[in-house]
Amino acid sequence: MSVIAHPEPTAPVIDPHRLENAYQTARRDLLARRDASGHWTGYLCSSPLASATAISALSLYAEHAEGEPKAQAAEELAGRAVERLIEQQHDNGGWGDTDRSFPNIATTMLARAAIALSGPRDHELPGHWTHAVHRAGEYIEHVGGQPGLRARYGDDKTFAVPILTNAALADQVDWSDVPPLPFELSALPFSWLRWARLPVVSYAIPALVAIGQARYYHRPPRNPLTWLLRRTLVGPSLRRLRQMQPPSGGFLEAVPLTSFVLMSLAATRRAGHLVSRRCVKFLFDTVRDDATWPIDVNLATWNTTLSVSALAAATGEVGALGCIDWLLQCQHTERHAMTGTVPGGWGWTDAAGAVPDVDDTAGALLALGVLEKSASGSRQEPIQQAAESGTEWLLAMQNDDGGWPTFCRGWGLLPFDRSGADLTAHALRALRLWRPRFDRPEIHQAIRRGMKYLEAVQRPDGSWVPLWFGNQHHPAEENPVYGTSRVLAAYRDLGQMRSDAARRGKSWMVTSPCHRGGWGCGVPERGEPSVEETALAVEALLANGLDAAGREALDGGLQWLVEAVEQGRHQEPAPIGLYFARLWYHESLYPLICTVAALGRALRRRSDDK
Repeated sequence: MSVIAHPEPTAPVIDPHRLENAYQTARRDLLARRDASGHWTGYLCSSPLASATAISALSLYAEHAEGEPKAQAAEELAGRAVERLIEQQHDNGGWGDTDRSFPNIATTMLARAAIALSGPRDHELPGHWTHAVHRAGEYIEHVGGQPGLRARYGDDKTFAVPILTNAALADQVDWSDVPPLPFELSALPFSWLRWARLPVVSYAIPALVAIGQARYYHRPPRNPLTWLLRRTLVGPSLRRLRQMQPPSGGFLEAVPLTSFVLMSLAATRRAGHLVSRRCVKFLFDTVRDDATWPIDVNLATWNTTLSVSALAAATGEVGALGCIDWLLQCQHTERHAMTGTVPGGWGWTDAAGAVPDVDDTAGALLALGVLEKSASGSRQEPIQQAAESGTEWLLAMQNDDGGWPTFCRGWGLLPFDRSGADLTAHALRALRLWRPRFDRPEIHQAIRRGMKYLEAVQRPDGSWVPLWFGNQHHPAEENPVYGTSRVLAAYRDLGQMRSDAARRGKSWMVTSPCHRGGWGCGVPERGEPSVEETALAVEALLANGLDAAGREALDGGLQWLVEAVEQGRHQEPAPIGLYFARLWYHESLYPLICTVAALGRALRRRSDDK
């Protein structure tokens, strides 16, 4: 790495009293959101997409579940949910993933299918339902129809095929338009699946099984040998599906994935199957009072680890938060049934359907490093044991390209399976933190390979793009502000801020504010800055030696952020989160967490400069 000379970091120019007051306000608000056990659950926005899939699943279950105890209740719940869904339709006939998202073809196709499926089969739909379906059809045609859907997802069939399956079940597309999925491959040992190059990502095996069988049931293959092979493996693949289902009934604790499984099983005369019954229970357990669903039950583990690290930004410590035991209990201690990964990782939630992943494991390791400082003697050893196991888990997950994926090493290059800059940066920070404790050659080697990966994927303009976050105003729906800020945090922690890659990343950040000092809109004339992205950019710039332009950008961003807190906007989330398959969400804790981290680091910088 070449070394570039920079001026020394300088504390931002802002009224210190305003800075301190804004920080204390945000910190107090974040601490107030803790649960009784001392951790943070947060609140995921309701999702029209999730609601639409749940409506379709419950409607098909009610139609085919003769004699099942919840059939009538499922039909009634679906009807109430349709009324709420229609209220969320945009003026142009489309639906967005959240109440703050632009309409898109995926959610609109699912919503149109849901309304059609929830109506009585022997009567016409109510007038306003019919009107909503008609307007949705016009929107879908306007944005390209089925070719538009394929263009949105490309070669990744993880979400495109479920959407088309849902539409086929509603008689809105022909089954010949639904690509078959090789559900029979799920009967193979999991360790073999990474070599099969499946057309879906690793977490979508439940959808592969259920939706693949629905396509097979409604449009059997013409080749008799193919038909016989798949017929023979229907039972084994269903057994694999049952093994993957957690006690809660929710696959990944995700409403869309669970709904796709349920609607497919119900439509193949398996409404009474144990997997179906558990799916129904999950949907009843997760529906909200207003007959809507979130995309997932919660992001409790993720929110808690991010909150702990954010609170430590000002002083390096957080005191006794009371969440150590809870966080230790969230660590997975057995080989996971869905991904086959070894024990030692953390998932995003404390619910049973969580899957260990790189981002959450790295976040947990960083939080444990903070919590250890104030832990009692009896908790020191469990923390260190958990950290050692988590470190081993991260080392085992590194891909051949030097980066880290989300769930499974070496699975493929589909979105959310390939290595990601944000995931790699997070893993590197965690390994760097625990390297002195577990000083092993493998850790040093993993860090060197990870840094080379980050250099290799840096874009020519100096930015990095993440996997799990986006910006709907960006032409490609990417979020280079999030990606670049997270990578720069790794360069900061590893003492590489004077490297050429970090310099170019900083330069991109300095020249990319939206307007009025904030970051995040992507296209200035199409959106406002977000609290989350502005805070992330400020935190990244605080780690850099800055020239005059850099200091101006930092001061402008910090001023914008302090004003946002003073006006109460630090609790207004933006839809920057990307769930599976480009599904947008916003989480109520994100702006609070990001603000506390940025303002805390600004106070720490000011203290260090005195």
